Amino acid sequence: MLSNWKENKLLSALLVVGIIWIAGQIRNDLKEHRYIGKPTEIRDTITIGGEGKVTAIPDIAAIEIGVSTEKTDVASAQKENTTKMNAVTKKVKDLGVDEKDIQTTQYNIYPQYDYTNNRQQLRGYQIAQNVRIKIRDLSKIGAILEAATSAGANQVSGVSFTIDDPEKLRQEAREKALDNAREKAKALAGRADVKLGKIVSFSESDSGTPPVPYYARAEAFGMGGDMAVKTPDIQAGSLEVVVNVNVSYEIL
Repeated sequence: MLSNWKENKLLSALLVVGIIWIAGQIRNDLKEHRYIGKPTEIRDTITIGGEGKVTAIPDIAAIEIGVSTEKTDVASAQKENTTKMNAVTKKVKDLGVDEKDIQTTQYNIYPQYDYTNNRQQLRGYQIAQNVRIKIRDLSKIGAILEAATSAGANQVSGVSFTIDDPEKLRQEAREKALDNAREKAKALAGRADVKLGKIVSFSESDSGTPPVPYYARAEAFGMGGDMAVKTPDIQAGSLEVVVNVNVSYEIL
């Protein structure tokens, strides 16, 4: 009986120790959860902003080109406009633009009216079709504009430049922004006579600085005027990829 009593007492002691250990683990887990989820409430921190900037040459150009035709009836306007647009896209493809890089962005039919003595009279119909052309060989931009307008395009809304795969540049800018934030935080910590620990929170935003787009009227290419068609000189310029970060460092 004495042996059973000792065994029961030992089991009770082990049970108490186990309960205390489990409670401690739960407490530590909850503390860690709060520690991660709300670092500014638990830890002393320094929060600082940093900026990283990378400049690159664009490798993609996008052009909006269109054909607009007005006739007295819809069928005639559609026929002529389609013929011209097909000629435009053929010229563009002949210069090496892939079919997947030519996308129709709008196709509209507009009734056209004359107003005489405060009365509205139907004059005809205007068909307008626009395509967006992606150019991967920037040396061909001028030739493509010339070819398109020579084939009948009378709407050129602009040329914009982008980078086909900007993520590599964003990563480079992000690393520069982190380095910039780290240097600022180290300087601030030195002035405050504290040491920096690990990063406890991080956020970022990125932006690009596009160049001024190129705009042109069809007359500049010899359409609707007496000027000879000339190949325009289009400059791609450069793009900036900018990443801004906010970083909080633990103070040791």
